[in-house]
Amino acid sequence: MPNRDSLYTVTQLGAELGITVRTLYFYEAQGLISPRRAGNTRVYSQRDRARMILILRGKRLGFSIKEIKEYLELYDTDPTHGQQTRVLLKAVQNRIHRLEEQRHALDETLAELRSIVLQCEEALATAARPTSASKPSQSRKAASKTIGRSP
Repeated sequence: MPNRDSLYTVTQLGAELGITVRTLYFYEAQGLISPRRAGNTRVYSQRDRARMILILRGKRLGFSIKEIKEYLELYDTDPTHGQQTRVLLKAVQNRIHRLEEQRHALDETLAELRSIVLQCEEALATAARPTSASKPSQSRKAASKTIGRSP
């Protein structure tokens, strides 16, 4: 665990968090972190490090920059963190709901695609079977109907 008074250069903090210098600059430009200056060098504090960990976690979980910023701003204004916790709970519940909706939509899409695969495989099997009573054009018509196309 780093010392509470530890300071990091942009390169050091980026390496520790596994992110690029450009990523740190981006979040600084968004107003999510505020490094101090030591001459021309940006110096990041433990607070900046902790905020970056929260930012990266929020992004990984699919939250927008705006949502993350609102959450971080509450941290500074509410020393009890009650309001922050309520906001976080609501945001997480909303995110879970959106992800469940997406999963449902994906499940429906996958089921439909699998159905098309089966229809295509059946159509190809039907078209490949030689029959003495049917003409080749009739096989193609049957295959077209199987996958929902008109002849």
